Amino acid sequence: MTHENAGKTAAEILDYGKKLIKPGVKLKEVTNKIEEKIYSMKATPAFPPQLSLNSIAAHYYSDNKDETEFKEADLVKLDIGIHIRGNIADTAATVDLSQNNEEIVKASKEALDAALKLFIPGTKLRVIGKEIEAVIKSHGFNPIKNLSGHEIKAYDLHAGLTVPNFDNKDETKLEDGQVFAVEPFATTGDGYVKDGKLSGIYFLVNPKNVRSGREVLNFIADNFQTLPFHKKYLVKKFGEFKTNFALRILERDEIIHQYNQLVERSNGLVSQAEHTVIVKDKPIITTKI
Repeated sequence: MTHENAGKTAAEILDYGKKLIKPGVKLKEVTNKIEEKIYSMKATPAFPPQLSLNSIAAHYYSDNKDETEFKEADLVKLDIGIHIRGNIADTAATVDLSQNNEEIVKASKEALDAALKLFIPGTKLRVIGKEIEAVIKSHGFNPIKNLSGHEIKAYDLHAGLTVPNFDNKDETKLEDGQVFAVEPFATTGDGYVKDGKLSGIYFLVNPKNVRSGREVLNFIADNFQTLPFHKKYLVKKFGEFKTNFALRILERDEIIHQYNQLVERSNGLVSQAEHTVIVKDKPIITTKI
C-alpha cells in the first residue's frame, strides 16, 4: 500500500534526522540534510521539515540565513512530513539534549501510544482526546488544547476532521480506512499556543487569476498544490527579489497565507510525538519502524 510505503520512508527520515541533532550543530545544516534525504528516497516534502526549540511548539523552519545552533539545554521537536504521489505521512519526535526532560518526552510519547490503540471504526474523537489528556496529566503536564492532530487525504495535509488533545465533546465517530496524523503535545505551561514570529512557511488558500506574480503562483500550484512550502523553495528558482515581490502581492490578495511560529503562551517547555495511522479493526501505524 502506498500509504504504508510513505510511512516507512518518513519513519526512516525521522530516525536519520534525530541522529543529526547535537549541541553545536546549526539547525539549517540539519534541515538541509533532511531535505536532501527526502529527495534521495524518491519522496517529496509534504511540508518543510521543522525544528522547534523549547517553548516553540511548531512551525520553526531554519532557512539558510539562520545561524541558530542547538544548545545542551534544548528540547527539540523534529516534525517531518513527506508524500509519495500525494500519499502523505506525517511524523514527529522530541529530542532532549539536556537529558533532564525525560518525563515530558515520555508524556507525549505515551499519550500517543495510548491514543493510537483507539483508531478503530466507531471510536469518538472526544474519547481519543480524553485519553491523551489523561495520560499527559498523569505525568504532571498539560496537553496543548489549541493544537490537534488532523485527517489526511491525497495532497491534503489538513483534510477536515481534527484529533483533539483533550475531551472537546466531539461525538464524530471514526470510519474504516480514514487516515490521521495523531500528535499529542505536552507542556510545563498552561496548555495554549499563541502566534510567534512569521515562519516563512506558506500555503495556497485561494488560487485565482492574477497579473502580478502569476509565474510564481503557477509554480506554487503545480509543485505544492495546497501543501505548505517555504519561501526558500521559490528563491532557488526565481531569486530573492522576484520571490519577495510575488509573495507580497499574493499574500496581500489573500491567495496564499503565511504561518506564524506557534509558541506556548506561558513560555512552558513543549514536547511532541506523532504518528500517521489508518483506521482499522487493528490500526495500521504507517510511520512506526
